[in-house]
Amino acid sequence: MFEVLVFVYENYWRGDACPEWEHLERKLNAVGFEAEEIQEALTWLSGLSLAAQGSQIVTPRVGDLLMQGTAVHSIPDTAESPWLAEASQTAQSHQSASSMRVYSIAEQDHLGSECLGFISFLESAGVLPAHMREIVMDRAMAAPGDPVCLDDLKIIILMVYWSLGEEPDALVLDELCDDTLDRVAH
Repeated sequence: MFEVLVFVYENYWRGDACPEWEHLERKLNAVGFEAEEIQEALTWLSGLSLAAQGSQIVTPRVGDLLMQGTAVHSIPDTAESPWLAEASQTAQSHQSASSMRVYSIAEQDHLGSECLGFISFLESAGVLPAHMREIVMDRAMAAPGDPVCLDDLKIIILMVYWSLGEEPDALVLDELCDDTLDRVAH
């Protein structure tokens, strides 16, 4: 599935530049991906599309609204995505700027310490805001693997940026695309 996602990311500049699912499926078949892998990726991409639309309805600045004490009433119905629904409920609860995200046992088990540490690193660096983190968590929980490997999580994060039409800055992109196996310790 992740090879298909990488192909989509590399060949379509943004999520809104991606063709309709039927056309994309034909293109992926023509490239040589297996039908099962394509279906898995399209299902995952469909969930990403729903999550991204929900994020845009809520607005990407939910944290700003909450810090100002503004009520957020435009949370979409997210019944198909329990983790995103939980995030929407969290957004409505008026968290303070000093609040922290507590990961469920299922999230800890599925992502593992390495992936959760990387998410924390991106958050502390200011490049993964809360609304994007919740989409990443939703899509990571929908990804195969137990636990999800760090390279797959990096692809998920790239796809979240892609789906929202945002491009990570050069240093973040370098960190997401960096092959850590070739690093030499100093």
